[in-house]
Amino acid sequence: MTDLTEPTTAPRASFTDMSKSTRDDWAIIMAQRSELEHSLPDRIIEQFGHLRNDYGGFPVDRLEHSVQTATRAERDGQDDEYVLCALLHDIGDPLTPYNHPDAAAAILKPFVSDANHWMVEHHGIFQGYYFWHHLGMDREVRNRFSGHEHYDRCEAFCAEYDAPAFDPSYESNPFEHYIPLIREVFGTSPWR
Repeated sequence: MTDLTEPTTAPRASFTDMSKSTRDDWAIIMAQRSELEHSLPDRIIEQFGHLRNDYGGFPVDRLEHSVQTATRAERDGQDDEYVLCALLHDIGDPLTPYNHPDAAAAILKPFVSDANHWMVEHHGIFQGYYFWHHLGMDREVRNRFSGHEHYDRCEAFCAEYDAPAFDPSYESNPFEHYIPLIREVFGTSPWR
């Protein structure tokens, strides 16, 4: 982890206004960007540490919930991309508790299909069906997406994997089981 008090000694671009940047500036930037891209899997794995031991009142901590969701999807025969989405669907909870699906969807967007991206991005609204009425909210908000091509996919994700993934007695795969998948997907640039 970078120490925020120590400035880097790496070369820097010379512009103070991006509209005045040069090819040489971008050569410096792109040379350092490869390290940023290369370390993405490690930063994602690190974020899961923020889910460990964070119960927020739930029967299991958020890490177990995430792993349990992925395990259920994997054991049901879903493909690796779907399982990865199941694993990351709540990764944004500690940082963005008011819009955590957006954080997970943003991380996943360049790496997954439109269907899986939409599922993760909207899972919070669809998951609300199971508890919003207990909070005086409208549990049927998801119906505003009725007819959307990915509605059924998101509804099934919540019903089959997300909603039941709070069981302390469920035998989930260990988080380490998913590290190779994280490294494989996020270790490859989606743009090349």
